[in-house]
Amino acid sequence: MNERPSSPHRDRRSEFLALTGELRGELHRYCARLMGSVIDGEDVVQDTLARALVALDEAEETPQLRPWLFRIAHNRAIDLLRSRALRKAEPIEAASDMPDEANPDPMEVLMRQQAVETAVSRFTELPLLQRSVVILRDVLDESLKDIAELLGLTVDAVKAHLARGRTRLREINAQAATLADARPASAAVARYVALFNAQNWDGLRALLADDVKLHQSTYPVRVGAADVGMFFTIYAKFEGVRLAPAWVEGREVIAVFEGNAGVEPSYFMWIEWRDGRISFIRDYRYARYIVDGAGLMLAADKGPADDGS
Repeated sequence: MNERPSSPHRDRRSEFLALTGELRGELHRYCARLMGSVIDGEDVVQDTLARALVALDEAEETPQLRPWLFRIAHNRAIDLLRSRALRKAEPIEAASDMPDEANPDPMEVLMRQQAVETAVSRFTELPLLQRSVVILRDVLDESLKDIAELLGLTVDAVKAHLARGRTRLREINAQAATLADARPASAAVARYVALFNAQNWDGLRALLADDVKLHQSTYPVRVGAADVGMFFTIYAKFEGVRLAPAWVEGREVIAVFEGNAGVEPSYFMWIEWRDGRISFIRDYRYARYIVDGAGLMLAADKGPADDGS
């Protein structure tokens, strides 16, 4: 069989896929906080990469990757936020005095630490420009100049939004309610977890709808019970994987632990049901950064679980 000759576009595409692996975590940290959701943030990241690949095939030259991807991600997130009517107008005030970027004082370091430790969902309480500037500066450590270029602002405007955003974020954290009590798992998720932990793969396959879909990061979507059933065949080869019902952002998910000594989940799955059958599985095994700042909470124990037999 004759091999197809390489082309500049194909080489550029391969290089793009290799390089983006290093940037996806940073893109997600930005998009998740901008959207106020680690799940919605990952959707924006995936959409960004898909759009970038299309644009790359049409481009004569490969753009500078990092700022280009952040610009695509930012614009896509803004479009989604506008569609939800979440954007708030705000006047730009005079820039506050800001510490030296290269030599931050202890208060500057404290404010950056506050942003990193703030729950992802709380960022949506900031007006959009404040939100973008605080995330880019305090979470991703971007320079004021680069932030200004990305957002189409002056450096003084960036300083103003940063000062106001930091103040507001401090107020939001001070007023945040105590974390709600853990909620129990639904019967469907408890059943899925019990079957998985018992390695009852046939029992899990029996739960799949005929038109079930499986999405795993940038891999092609699997469709149909036969194809998605391979998902469990692959997991059967992994040792030390166990599941537990959990909650993220008010959504019921399944925490995935690896290794017998694992105390923190490595990632999670999100399953959709229709008429008692599984219609969609989102497995974040290849996007583990999604647990960063997710505020994942294990479900409350309702007593002995089904052993899956």
